[in-house]
Amino acid sequence: MKGRWFWVPLGLLLAGCADPQLGELERRLTDIRNDPGTPPALEMPEVPGFEPVPYRESDRRSPFRPQLPEVEDAPAGDTGLAPDPGRTMEPLEEYDLEALRLVGILTMGSRTHALVRAPGGEVHQLRAGNYLGRNHGRIVSVTDSTVQLVELVPTGGGNWTERTTRMALE
Repeated sequence: MKGRWFWVPLGLLLAGCADPQLGELERRLTDIRNDPGTPPALEMPEVPGFEPVPYRESDRRSPFRPQLPEVEDAPAGDTGLAPDPGRTMEPLEEYDLEALRLVGILTMGSRTHALVRAPGGEVHQLRAGNYLGRNHGRIVSVTDSTVQLVELVPTGGGNWTERTTRMALE
């Protein structure tokens, strides 16, 4: 009994979908098929010449690394400063300062050490007086969140100037 009542609304619904005016639709479709018309003329825009710009990744800072450290330039002039040629180079002096990362500060008693990660992943323990970076950077102080160092930068003509730089804890 329940199965019969299901078919009644379904039949009424389908009867409402019937359209006796399908002849008009068929005639219109036949007209469209027989007369495709002329396609519209497409004008191609003038494309200016393209000259690619070379991109060298090695010249750019990685977008995933922090900005360069804060730098304060000392006034230029003949200060009589020069790096010590007899000093033994330390391991972190072979890297650019931008490639080194301050990853921690370690305090043992009254001594504070900076933990600096080199590009290879090894972590070095440094304190005031150690050198790092290619510009003869000497650490002058280690605080709870920064390392301050003084670099010797050539100004030309054999002159050198001091530049104060801070590395911030990541």
